[in-house]
Amino acid sequence: MGAVLAARAVVNDELLDELEAALIQADVSVPVAEGMVERLREAAESHHITEPSGLLELLAQHVEEMLEPCEAPLSTGEQTPTVFLMLGVNGVGKTTCIAKIAHWYQSAGNKVLLVAADTFRAAAAEQLSVWAERVGCDIVQQQHGSDPAAVVYDGLEAARARGHNLVIIDTAGRLHTKRNLMEELRKMDRVIQGQLGRATDERLLVIDATTGQNAIRQAEQFNEALDITGLMIAKLDGTAKGGVVLSISQQLGLPIKLIGVGERLEDLRLFSARDFAGQMFD
Repeated sequence: MGAVLAARAVVNDELLDELEAALIQADVSVPVAEGMVERLREAAESHHITEPSGLLELLAQHVEEMLEPCEAPLSTGEQTPTVFLMLGVNGVGKTTCIAKIAHWYQSAGNKVLLVAADTFRAAAAEQLSVWAERVGCDIVQQQHGSDPAAVVYDGLEAARARGHNLVIIDTAGRLHTKRNLMEELRKMDRVIQGQLGRATDERLLVIDATTGQNAIRQAEQFNEALDITGLMIAKLDGTAKGGVVLSISQQLGLPIKLIGVGERLEDLRLFSARDFAGQMFD
């Protein structure tokens, strides 16, 4: 967006049309992009803004205001163990996100347990085990093909016995259109609630920032199945601008808890509307 504005000397209808196209190319949905540009047009007229640099400031401010209601802290609860159920389709980087969260909490002095409830993919538990070793946390796993809900049950039993205060549960990277697999998620959530005597602290959906508008459909269906408590936006490094986050925020209003900004374990951030708006227009 910055390049579009830099190429123009004055604010006019042609510039605003180009800006709308740039927003759509950055994965902002068409209705949201149209609404943003219309609001920008009205603000530019009321504030008598004629230079593109002023328009960029208005746009960043507008994005920040749109996303501020989605800022939310992670729920760690007053009772232990805290339990995070991690969700997402294949290829979004869910396992890496789990490792980053585990590293973050482990580095802060927490005792973290990973639960390998993705028993559908043969290499899933092995990959999570490698991450657990790198992070320096414990892991509970069973053989390939085991009942995921049973793995969750064993994991929570182990967490209480060993004194872990955070449990992070990996689940199979499933297509959000598979009803039987979504029911499996509900079953795991029921097991967690039965073990804890309360709701799961976080049901976090990992979204790939490079996915585009398909991410909205993913978020809709996972939320219908399980009442998502928040999103983690992965792969916001590189060329991804994450405009889909704006669409999700406006269409679904889901809290955005975390973002991944690189490949290192340390590349994890709490979501900030101000920071996101700033990087979107770099």
